[in-house]
Amino acid sequence: MPNPGRTLTVWEDGVQLDFTFADCMKYHGPGFPGGVAHAFAALGRALPELASRNPGGRLQRREIRVRTPFGGPGARDAFELVTRAVTGDRYAVLPELARPERGSTLARYVFELSTREASVTCVLRDDGIVADEFIELTGKPEKSPEELAHLEVLKLEMRDRILQRDPALVYDLEG
Repeated sequence: MPNPGRTLTVWEDGVQLDFTFADCMKYHGPGFPGGVAHAFAALGRALPELASRNPGGRLQRREIRVRTPFGGPGARDAFELVTRAVTGDRYAVLPELARPERGSTLARYVFELSTREASVTCVLRDDGIVADEFIELTGKPEKSPEELAHLEVLKLEMRDRILQRDPALVYDLEG
């Protein structure tokens, strides 16, 4: 797995908490590594920017809010582990945040993260990170065993494309 030492840092009750991608996968389980990687990259892009706008440069874990049109369980679980936003009712899946003008492959990869002080929106770069074939196959209602096996390969390939890049080369920031 690329860049296994990369961490995300938040603070809780004066304690620094660092999370790796492997930590996120342990929490989520094996099902959706691509979704976990998307959240990990979006957090990797947004957290340093939000921290730079926060007094003291520290992000309090339980003050981070997440809004997205992306409903995947891998992303949800990674955001939950790092921010506790799901259990804290600070995580919302809002289909209206999608950007259909970007096409079906890119439309839902939008993550708005905010604190009391600042807000940024992470938008997936149009750089082949998500394969059209992946979107088409995930949307197919009936999949053969061969298609299901191929989908697992596509998930891992997407995970690796995300993790081998710096988060700034995966997600652009707005705001």
